[in-house]
Amino acid sequence: MKPDRPDHPAPPDAEARRAVPPVICYPVETLPKPDLAAYRAARAGWRKTAETLVPARDAACFAVPAGHFFRITSVEGPQVGDLNLWSADLSERFYSGKTRALHGTHLSTGDRMWSSFPTLRPMATITEDTLDWYGFDAFGGAVHDVIGTRCDPYTHCLLSDGGQYHHCCHSNLTRALADARGLGLPAAEALVHDVLNVFMCTGFTRDTGQYFMKASPVRPGDYLEFFAEIDLFGALSACPGGDCSAEHSSDSAACHPLLVEVFAPKAPPVGWAPAGANGYDRSHGR
Repeated sequence: MKPDRPDHPAPPDAEARRAVPPVICYPVETLPKPDLAAYRAARAGWRKTAETLVPARDAACFAVPAGHFFRITSVEGPQVGDLNLWSADLSERFYSGKTRALHGTHLSTGDRMWSSFPTLRPMATITEDTLDWYGFDAFGGAVHDVIGTRCDPYTHCLLSDGGQYHHCCHSNLTRALADARGLGLPAAEALVHDVLNVFMCTGFTRDTGQYFMKASPVRPGDYLEFFAEIDLFGALSACPGGDCSAEHSSDSAACHPLLVEVFAPKAPPVGWAPAGANGYDRSHGR
């Protein structure tokens, strides 16, 4: 955080420096836009091929073939979830930082989840968001963020004078991935990455710039829907913070399961093809 009382005095032109207008780092006018009408038309006559109920305070894994849809739905009560995505062979993972740089701090319909280097390609496209009405509130909060990392036992230990809590989302995702893919915990933990915080309502405080959370507006029946641009393997943790209205990484919050459903369309969206790897030649100037 910035100091309340800086050690160094402001220069005479301080206000002029502060008044310099910002420049968007990554203008996205040339970024290919998904054809949402084609995606939505492909839902007609789809059939559900799989479903996974993610237990409260735990995580579960699921697979989604390229060209299929999947939904994450609140089914019993207000609950947020931490989502990891990999390619089916686990060689690619969701890159939250680059997704944030391209689409902003919070995702919604039409935004994409991008993969890590060197492929940097769309992994999934958000095709429906029943909480898109929320927008940004008076505190600067919004839902579905890519600014938080995931609650984890290391930070919990650091801030609780050595406390040991094993159902943080990081640990939940680690156990779920290890069990689903037959990995040891160290190997699985190395693959767990920063998340899309599904349904979580977050922002940064205006005075100190601190990451905050507040009660999620999600209610049973709300969902976030995705289209798989490549063969995906996912893991979702039903956060031990419940709706994150008070705290996370504890057993005191009211928590609920989340439902993941996978749907196969009768035919792919018109004009769609699986996302190819990034076209950079990887020569790095040599």
